[in-house]
Amino acid sequence: MKFCGRSGLAMTAAGVGAALLFSVSASHAQSGPFTGFDGAWTGTGTVSLSDGSTERIRCKADYKVAGSGLNLKQALHCASDSYKFDLTSDVTSQGDRISGNWSEASRNIFGNLQGTAGGGQIDVFVEANGFAANLSLRTNGTKQTVQISSKGEIRGVNITMTKG
Repeated sequence: MKFCGRSGLAMTAAGVGAALLFSVSASHAQSGPFTGFDGAWTGTGTVSLSDGSTERIRCKADYKVAGSGLNLKQALHCASDSYKFDLTSDVTSQGDRISGNWSEASRNIFGNLQGTAGGGQIDVFVEANGFAANLSLRTNGTKQTVQISSKGEIRGVNITMTKG
């Protein structure tokens, strides 16, 4: 199955949210809501479609935290047996509020995101022209789970990442 058009946009938005939200332990002392996000991460999960089908997905992510843990840059590559996407985002925090921009290179699409971060939990609203999704992240030690939901063709993404 090849994702393009609105479903490709949905997958991209979902992937960006996931990219923003992966990771756990810090490689050096930082403060701010992105503390602990630095590093390389890998994981697997599923993508659920509106027709009820699901597909396995594999992801690799790299995160760079700067500005005393207040800025996050990420790069995420995810693939299944039938498609792939390459995403980047640049996110900044002001207190517990976060906002930023994202793009998906292969489809040349982009959007923005906003939400809250703190205490091992991130909740973000991701949007692009004609698409929106809610994303939730929960961390526990070196394990992180990401849940993404939308009303489009891509109904949900569930991914578990670990530091690699």
